[in-house]
Amino acid sequence: MEDLVKFVQNEFVEKKDMPEFSAGDTITVYYEIKEGAKTRTQFFRGVVIQKRGSGVTETFTIRKMSGTIGVERIFPINLPALQKIEVNKRGKVRRARIFYFRELTGKKARIKEKRS
Repeated sequence: MEDLVKFVQNEFVEKKDMPEFSAGDTITVYYEIKEGAKTRTQFFRGVVIQKRGSGVTETFTIRKMSGTIGVERIFPINLPALQKIEVNKRGKVRRARIFYFRELTGKKARIKEKRS
């Protein structure tokens, strides 16, 4: 049964060409919002906290600070409304899921940039 589900996902779900990113990277996600008959593009820029899942069901969580309030958003990688992803900065972190980042404030909340 699992083989059948994987086959259907691979055949019928279109894969988008997105850049490689991981936890700690600062990215900008551009996505389409429908309001009635109108559509507009909105962006969400923040730090990737985690990537989870694989293949078609892969998702990633982004966290940004809006004033003094932290806002997190989960995006499926194959969301039809997703237009593009830009990697702004590569972050140097030791973990794949940086949930400890939620409690950090001020200078401690900075992530070192990865040297290329």
